[in-house]
Amino acid sequence: MAQVKIYGRRSVWGARRTEVSDALHDALVRAWQLPPDKRFHRFLLLDDDDLVAPRSDAYLVVEVVCFTGRTREAKRALVAALYDVVPALGLTVDDVELVILESPRENWGIRGVSGDELALSYRVDV
Repeated sequence: MAQVKIYGRRSVWGARRTEVSDALHDALVRAWQLPPDKRFHRFLLLDDDDLVAPRSDAYLVVEVVCFTGRTREAKRALVAALYDVVPALGLTVDDVELVILESPRENWGIRGVSGDELALSYRVDV
């Protein structure tokens, strides 16, 4: 399980949600072998004055909230996969930051059950 939150300026990214979502999902599928149909993305786009950072106007913060269980190598693979798609979005490496936030499966409630009772069609321990 992985959910993605994308923070950026509405004026820059509002019309480019699909492009960003496609690029991020491609990185997750390649790095973590998520099924192509498992896309959970939330855009939290802000007014220009609500995002204060010493970066360009195109700056994005990407948070991946997921079940605990992925290896250090898998996390590094996701970082590499994300930064592989940065140029396609017209960004530099300084324009994107990724945070992976892990939580034990029992801390999730999905489809009426605790996450540790959920039968997944894919592996988390990649």
